[in-house]
Amino acid sequence: FEDTAAVLGLIVAFIGVLCADQLGMVLADGIASVVIGCILAVTAGLLTYECKGLLIGEGAHPDVRAAIREIIVKQKNILHINEVLTIHLGPHDILANISLDFKNDTEAREIEATTTAIEKELMQQFPDVTRVFIEVQGFKAHHQSMPPSV
Repeated sequence: FEDTAAVLGLIVAFIGVLCADQLGMVLADGIASVVIGCILAVTAGLLTYECKGLLIGEGAHPDVRAAIREIIVKQKNILHINEVLTIHLGPHDILANISLDFKNDTEAREIEATTTAIEKELMQQFPDVTRVFIEVQGFKAHHQSMPPSV
């Protein structure tokens, strides 16, 4: 995007200088400078808007979050999905934090196998999901540990 703005600025500068030099329109050079300034301002604004989410942290697309929930629901040992949080750490780097409540009779080895299966499927289906943290916590305990809503 910024390359297009640079080329556009060069074209405007060329036209402005050409008109001023060849046609004697000295005002064209000044107008070209103002137009280039506007191009730079618009470009800066659009880049700021695009980068804002990455700077302050932006969640993954709702389709990705829904797919994460679908992957989890397929697992037989999970009683509740307490929470699914995602954040972009970079353009192609998503962190997924998942809190799950397993059935009480689930053995530790089954929990390990289930969390490994979830992580593997998530990373296969979404290459941008590069980190997955799964917290095993009871539904009631999870909601009691949440800060009060503002």
